[in-house]
Amino acid sequence: MTRLVRIEWLKLRTMRVGFGLLATSAALTALFASLEASRAGNSQSGVAPLFTASGLGTVTTVTGWSMILSAVLGVIVTSGEYRHYTATLTYLATANRRRVLVAKSLTAAVAGAIFGLVSGLIATGVGLIFVTGHGYHVALGTGTLLGHIAGAAVGAALFGAIGAGIGALFRSQLAGVIGVFVWALVIESLIGGLFTSVRPYLPYTAATTLAGIKLGGAAFGPAHGVAGGGPLPFAAATALLIGVAALVEAIASRTAVRHDVT
Repeated sequence: MTRLVRIEWLKLRTMRVGFGLLATSAALTALFASLEASRAGNSQSGVAPLFTASGLGTVTTVTGWSMILSAVLGVIVTSGEYRHYTATLTYLATANRRRVLVAKSLTAAVAGAIFGLVSGLIATGVGLIFVTGHGYHVALGTGTLLGHIAGAAVGAALFGAIGAGIGALFRSQLAGVIGVFVWALVIESLIGGLFTSVRPYLPYTAATTLAGIKLGGAAFGPAHGVAGGGPLPFAAATALLIGVAALVEAIASRTAVRHDVT
């Protein structure tokens, strides 16, 4: 398995799209964190002042894009074999295709952790820059800030593994990428806005709460900031995401993997 992971990691390092997605994740994090910080304290923004723990936490946890884009990278890691017609060579070299899928998922998880770590550092840096610029006291402790960064890395890593399973399941890179965006930006926002009791169990929402994002804080549209319910404990949210990743990969193994070479 170690050899397979090293091979998949080598493949990923030679793909420019991975670096492009990382740069996009970093840019979007910096942009949205700056926007949240600039409107903090505005009575109409819904963001508390930066001298409060709530306001600073809203800025330093703007890491949801890293999770979405890590899932996109996971889709590319697995579906790219079919797009570039290299699946046959890959599976001739390693006959156990489930092991290949696991190796790809682990690789996507490692890359996702990097996405989350970078975004967490950027969001925290933006928050601290704005706080320092205004001469405010830092309302969050070092342990809390580091915990949010670590949570972003864990959430993005697990979402990357889920993306790898989605890519293996659909095999179409375009369909998989669209599916990730539609689920995270539209479906979860609709379900979470209408059924707040279900919201903590939605995969993307659970991943964002690992990073300290308020429940519903990463939703889009009218569902953003809808009150109601509370996030799952860290261990429970992590277990949920691991279960989702395992379920998607199990389905892919029993369906797509059986017919992946033509």
